[in-house]
Amino acid sequence: MSVFMDLNLSYTNDKSRMQSLIETAAHRESLSVPVPTPIKDLMEKLPIVQGRCRPIRVLNRLTVVMSEQCHFVSFSAYDLLAVQPATEKLFHVACFTLDVDIICISVTEKRPFIIKRSPVNGAVERGIMFEVSYSAAIRDSTMRRYTIANAVSLVETCKGKNLILSSAAEKPLELRGPYDISNLGLLFGLSDGDAKEAVSSACRSVVLHGETRKTAGGIVHTMKCCSETPDQQEAPPADSKRAKQLTE
Repeated sequence: MSVFMDLNLSYTNDKSRMQSLIETAAHRESLSVPVPTPIKDLMEKLPIVQGRCRPIRVLNRLTVVMSEQCHFVSFSAYDLLAVQPATEKLFHVACFTLDVDIICISVTEKRPFIIKRSPVNGAVERGIMFEVSYSAAIRDSTMRRYTIANAVSLVETCKGKNLILSSAAEKPLELRGPYDISNLGLLFGLSDGDAKEAVSSACRSVVLHGETRKTAGGIVHTMKCCSETPDQQEAPPADSKRAKQLTE
């Protein structure tokens, strides 16, 4: 069974609204949601995910909106680290250099730059995911046009790979079920399989990438030892050589 996740909830200081958001996400079958504050400060007991016997998993996420490269520093305390570059140069830097898990695509305005294939391929090779949020399309018709146009442009460039669909919801009414979101992915140009992965396995890859970013500091390379050379092979016993000579 697929594990559905929503990796972007807009944080608010209103605790009751945040509790309602998390409870609604659990009702929508989302197994993981992010908030930028310890969950113990919001609620004592986590809600159970609908159709499962375990509570929803809550992660800590930080999203940095970059207008200059100096605005970004590494934050290892967060489970998920996302960045939203404001210029093409910063987008290029995020794809090739920054140690992040998610690159957010703006959906509230007309695309400020053309998304080129070279930096996108670089991000894909590094395991970084691109994120498109859909809640802005629910709030305003103009933002709906921007969301669809920017998402279609990204899908055409990345070929539907390394893409996740999140809500960025501010209210419980802005949350949608995973199958509704995958249908929205079809509108963005995703195939049926890629649309389902954008709310399930691709999100899981982001979580694993975040765990690796926080813990791994290097790699270990192993090589298989070469086989023994003929000179290293054991020589036959002397008695065997003598018996062979007598036989001849």
